[in-house]
Amino acid sequence: MKYVIVSGGVISGIGKGVLASSAGLLLKTLGLRVTSIKIDPYLNIDAGTMSPLEHGECFVLDDGGEVDLDLGNYERYLGISLTKDHNITTGKIYSAVIERERKGDYLGKTVQVVPHITNAIQDWIERVSKIPVDNSGLEPDVCIIELGGTVGDIESAPFVEALRQFQFRVGHDNFALIHVSLVPVIHGEQKTKPTQAAIKDLRSLGLTPDMIGCRCSEALDKPTIDKIAMFCHVGPEQVLAIRDVNSTYHVPLLLKEQKMIQYLSKRLNLDHLYIKDEIKLKGEELYNKWTSLTVQHDKSFEKVTIAIVGKYTNLHDSYLSVIKSLEHASMKCTRRLEIVWVESTDLEPETETINKGNFHSAWQLVCKADGILVPGGFGSRGIEGMIAACKWARENKVPYLGVCLGLQVAVIDFVRNVLGNKNASSIEFDINLSEENQAIVYMPEIDRERLGGTMRLGLRPTVFQSGSENSKIRTLYGDSEEVYERHRHRYEVNPKLVSEIESKGFKFVGKDEKGERMEIFELEGHPFFVGTQYHPEYISKVLDPSRPFLGLIAAASGTLDKICELDLKQRTNDF
Repeated sequence: MKYVIVSGGVISGIGKGVLASSAGLLLKTLGLRVTSIKIDPYLNIDAGTMSPLEHGECFVLDDGGEVDLDLGNYERYLGISLTKDHNITTGKIYSAVIERERKGDYLGKTVQVVPHITNAIQDWIERVSKIPVDNSGLEPDVCIIELGGTVGDIESAPFVEALRQFQFRVGHDNFALIHVSLVPVIHGEQKTKPTQAAIKDLRSLGLTPDMIGCRCSEALDKPTIDKIAMFCHVGPEQVLAIRDVNSTYHVPLLLKEQKMIQYLSKRLNLDHLYIKDEIKLKGEELYNKWTSLTVQHDKSFEKVTIAIVGKYTNLHDSYLSVIKSLEHASMKCTRRLEIVWVESTDLEPETETINKGNFHSAWQLVCKADGILVPGGFGSRGIEGMIAACKWARENKVPYLGVCLGLQVAVIDFVRNVLGNKNASSIEFDINLSEENQAIVYMPEIDRERLGGTMRLGLRPTVFQSGSENSKIRTLYGDSEEVYERHRHRYEVNPKLVSEIESKGFKFVGKDEKGERMEIFELEGHPFFVGTQYHPEYISKVLDPSRPFLGLIAAASGTLDKICELDLKQRTNDF
C-alpha cells in the first residue's frame, strides 16, 4: 500500500480536499485503485450534530455514516464509495481506546497519548486503507490521507505524531507527504515567509514534505518557486503552484501540467506496480473524458440560473454537494451555471415590514430564475419563505426540485393551497400541531431524544410505482424499476393524506420497498416539479450527474425532452 498524506499550514480552508481529490484522480488515471481517508481532529464522533453554518454540510455515505464534506469530494472525483470508518475523528479514536481500556486490553498499563492513541490511529489507517471502495472488490493500491485543520494546532498534535511514526512503519518508499501552504500577494509581491514558517513548523514535528502545494491567486514567478525550494529544502520540481482557476475541475489538469504524477511515481516506485494494459487504457480514457468535459465547459456560453432558497446561505459550503450536483448537471447540459442565493426568511411577509429592500430583492431573484431548488435543512426558521417559493414555482410552471425538506414544504404548500387546509404544517415546526393539520409527521421508529446517528440514514431503495412509466423523473433514471439513493431525515409525509393528495395530480411516483414511505413526487401537467425525500446530491459524480439535478437543469434550460430521449440506462463506465 502506498500512502500520500496531504497536510496544510498557515490557514485553514486552503483547499487541501480539492488537492487530495485531484491527486487521487491523477493516480487513478494511471490505472491504480485509489482510496481516501479524512482525519478531523475535533472531539465529535462524527459531523451529524454539527451546525452547517459552523462546519459546512454533513455528507452521508452508503453505510449511513455522517461525515466531513471532504469525503464527498473524494467520492465525486474518484467514483468510489467510502465508509464511515474512512473519516477518523478524535472522538472515534479516544472512544475506541477508552473502550479497550475498560475491557482490560492494555494489561494494566498506564494508557497514554503515546503510544496508545498514536498506535490506534496508525492501526485504524492501515485497516481502513485496505477496504475495497470500487466495483473491482479489490484492495486499493494507493490511499490519500488528508489531515484536517492546520499543522501546529493543539488538536492535531496526536495525529501529526502518529503520521511521523507511520512513515517508519510503512517505509520510505510507501509514504509521501504534500504540504499545502499559502503564498499571499501583497502590493504585487508574492510573499514566501508564511510558507517558509509552515514548513519549519512541520519539519520540527518530524515530517518532511516531498511536495509543497502553494495556493496563490496567480501563477508563481520562477524566483518565487526557487526561493521556496531553497529555503524549504526541496527541489523546484517539488513546488506546485496551485493558482486560482475557472473551476476546481481544472486542478487535476494544473497538477498534471506540473508533472506531479511523474514525481510521485518516482518517489513511491509506482512503476514497479503491475497494472494490466486494459486497466491502464481505462485510466487514460478517464483522463481524456475529464479533460474533454472541462474544456467543453469553458466554451459553454448559454447560461442557466438556479435560485437556491435555503436556510444556511451565509455559508455556501452548507450546500456543497448541492452546488457540485448542479455543476455536474450543467456541464452535462453544456450550460454555464449561475446560482443565486436566496435566504428563505427574506421571502416572508414579516421581512417586508422590517426590511423591504431584502424582501423585494429576494423575490426578484426568485421570479427571474430559470429554476428553483429548495434543499434540506432543519428547524422552523425560514420555512414559510420556502413554502412561498415552492408555491410560486408550482403556480407559474417554473422548474422546481425539492430535496428532503424541499419535498416536505412542497407537500405542505399543496395541502394548504390546493386541498384547502390552510393550517397544514409539519410536526417538526410545531410539536403541538393537531392531528388533522399534520402534513409531515415523525417516522415512528425515530429516537426523539438522542440526535446523533438516529435519523433514517444511508443507501436505501426507492421503488417506482405502477403508473409512473411515463413520468419525467423515472425516464431520467433510465426507466429503472428501482433506484438506490442516500437518506438523511427523521420526518416523512403523513401516509393518511397520500390518497387525497394524489387525487389532485400530485403523484408519489416513488416509494420505499414496503410502499409505506413517500420517496419521490412529481406534479402532473408541470414542466418539471419534482421532490425527493432522499438526497440525490450525495451520489452525484463529475462524469455521472445526479438524475433529479440533471432534470432540473435540463428543464430550466429548455432541453428536458432532449435529455430524456437519451439512453440514460447506459451509465458512464468512467470508473
